[in-house]
Amino acid sequence: MKKIYNKLIRDKIPEIIEKNNGKPKIRKLKKTDFFVELKNKITEEGDELQKATTKEDLINELADILELVESIAKEKISRPRS
Repeated sequence: MKKIYNKLIRDKIPEIIEKNNGKPKIRKLKKTDFFVELKNKITEEGDELQKATTKEDLINELADILELVESIAKEKISRPRS
């Protein structure tokens, strides 16, 4: 059975899928769609942070959120507006 994940690519996931004999289907998002997905992902990570029960889980979720905050800042603050 084929698994489907509609997610932003992070942590070299396509390479991991290929190592497991899978074929990832990837599409590049427009800037506006990418920003929407970054915001969706930070909401998802916030939910995971709420469910974190160990120190390790808490650290991992905070790291994910920090990475997303940095990505959002880079997209919306550091780049000239088009």
